[in-house]
Order: sequence, then C-alpha cells, then structure tokens
Amino acid sequence: MTHETQIEALLEAFRASPRFILTSHARPDGDALGSVLALAEILDQLGRQTDVVFADPIPLIYRTLPNIERIHHKPSAADVADHSIPAILLECDGIARTGLLGLEDRILINIDHHASGRNFASINWIDEQACAVGVMVYRIALAAKVEITPSMATCLYTSILSDTGAFTYSCTNANTFAVVHDLALRGASPSQIARDIYFSNPASKIRLLGAALSNLQCDGKVAWAWVTSQDMERTGADAEDCEGVVNYLISIAGVESAVFLRELPGANEFRLSIRSKGKLDVARVAESFGGGGHRSASGCTVGGPLDVATGRILIQLRDGLC
Repeated sequence: MTHETQIEALLEAFRASPRFILTSHARPDGDALGSVLALAEILDQLGRQTDVVFADPIPLIYRTLPNIERIHHKPSAADVADHSIPAILLECDGIARTGLLGLEDRILINIDHHASGRNFASINWIDEQACAVGVMVYRIALAAKVEITPSMATCLYTSILSDTGAFTYSCTNANTFAVVHDLALRGASPSQIARDIYFSNPASKIRLLGAALSNLQCDGKVAWAWVTSQDMERTGADAEDCEGVVNYLISIAGVESAVFLRELPGANEFRLSIRSKGKLDVARVAESFGGGGHRSASGCTVGGPLDVATGRILIQLRDGLC
C-alpha cells in the first residue's frame, strides 16, 4: 500500500467520526506535542472535535507552542466514556506507550515513524523513512487540502527540529529541508522556535548536566554517564531536565555511541537514552531491552543496580561496534 493510499484511508476514517481522542507517548517530546497539536488543527478544519490528552506534563521548553492549552494532562482517558469515540495515537507502538488508561475497546488509529512501530490498530500508517511524525502530519494536511496556519506551521517545525536533533541525525535529508522551508514560508519562525527549545532551560537542568558530566566515562568508541536519584534530588531536577544530556556524550570526537543512564526513584531501574553517529543501529539495541526508537536515537529501561545496568548496555554497544 502506498503512502498516498494510507493517507486517504486516514482521511476516510477522520470523516467517519465526529469526535476523536488524540494523544501520543508518555514523557512527550517536541515531535509528540507538535504533531498532535498540528493534527488537532487539521481535524478542526475538517469539522471534527478532539479531546487532546497526555499522561504526563508538558516540558517547560514546549509550553510556548501555539494552542498548548488544548492539551489536558490526565492519567486516564476514561472520562471520555463513550467507547465509540476513536483514538488517534501518534508515535506509539501500542496503547501502553501512551501511559493512559481507558483507550481499550475503541477504534484505534496509529501514525508512527519508529523502526519499532507495530500494526496494533485498526488503521496503521508507519513510515520509517520520515524524519518525524510531524512530516507525516504535514503530508496529511496537504492531502486534506486544509490551510497550514502559522500556528500549525510552528508546531510542525518544532516537531521536525526536535526529532532530527536540530537537523543532525541521519534521517535528515533534502526533503526535510523542503518541508521546513515551506513551514517557514507559512509562518514558522526558525530562530524563535530554536530559542524556545534550546535557550529556555531551567537552572536545575544545567546543575544536573554538571552532575552527569562529572560521571563521564569514555572507552574507545563508547561514552557513558549517569545520575542517581540522589543527584536528581540534590540538583532539584526532574525527568524532563535529563533530555538532551546524552547529546553532550555523543558529541565527543571518536565516540560512535553513547548512553546516559538515569536512576528511577524507588524502582532499582535506570532509564537509558542511547545515541549513535550512524554506524550502530541503537533502535535494535533498545528493542533488545523492550524499548525502541530510531537508528541514531533510542531509549529503554534496564534493571539495576547501576553497575549491572551499565554492564548490560555497554556489552551491546561494544559488540555492535566491533
């Protein structure tokens, strides 16, 4: 089935129901938030109602996105009790990835670009070649012949900028720049969006970065660092402050893969952010631990203690780079 045929199937599904639940994965990032808000605008123009629900709070750096007030932070979608209302899931490999309860027994629509994506829904569109789900939503907007407003353009540009690592990941190509060029023409401000994402950090994030980098270890082509629950408490940081720390590790000359480990409170587990410069498919590494993501940027959770979690992931990274 071609992408055009899949988009048409999506549009038919959108026309078939007057109302949708719209969500993405837990711990939302720029692609999750930007693409959901843009798709909500598309559905508005198609005359549909949307309930936009996320399980986790919105990170500080994305709170300036247009129409961000549409997003409700709830642990459950069960208050939308009518199970005839379909749910659209972006960037999820299953219902569990949303962190929400109450999505079961509904018609599900799945839009994803991860290598770990699965056909779990009634309608599935998975495009591993898309650099961000925002690009897929952009294509839906063009096919639906809706107006790409400045607010929609801003949300889509944000999703693409953040999910390409500021246009540094291997998924970035000529089409990526063609799309963001068009979005800039339609009202997205590249400089303002970059400032909002990269120059709006709380002080706690910088303190946490210092703690992580004080633990930096390098061994040949692999680098790693970690923070404990005590580090998190001492610096006043929370989970969203850990976003992007791993990028400092992968920036080291000669390093081909890097991992940042964050201890989860009271769980004897570590959340891992894994990066690669392209030689190693870290999505496969993450999948071996029950996670997933992209070839160059993925994540998973590994049981502790720290030396055990570190040892398990380093074996995988070193073997993959041999």
